[in-house]
Amino acid sequence: MSNKMPDMQALMRQAQQMQAKVAKAQEEVLSMTADGAAGGGMVTVTVNGAFDVTKIKIEKDVVDPSDIGMLEDLVMSAVNAANARMREVTKQHMSKVMGGMNIPGMPGMF
Repeated sequence: MSNKMPDMQALMRQAQQMQAKVAKAQEEVLSMTADGAAGGGMVTVTVNGAFDVTKIKIEKDVVDPSDIGMLEDLVMSAVNAANARMREVTKQHMSKVMGGMNIPGMPGMF
């Protein structure tokens, strides 16, 4: 049995390579989008990887001036659905890079 110490330089190179892969994956996530819908698709919201809303589509049939509260609820639900989908997309993309590792506190990992 060998008591050989691990090659610290090799470990550092591997860590730097992993860090570069993670940074690239995080950049890729920022350019991705995810959609969320509510009201059977009457309200659709698109968010990007930074969770910024980039598009909202509202079918005119759902616009009722006497029931603004319903429209507000539909928009909120669609935004929440889009954000949930983006979290899932981010998690899947980052897990490919991380090889399934789940490191607590890793940015982009939910």
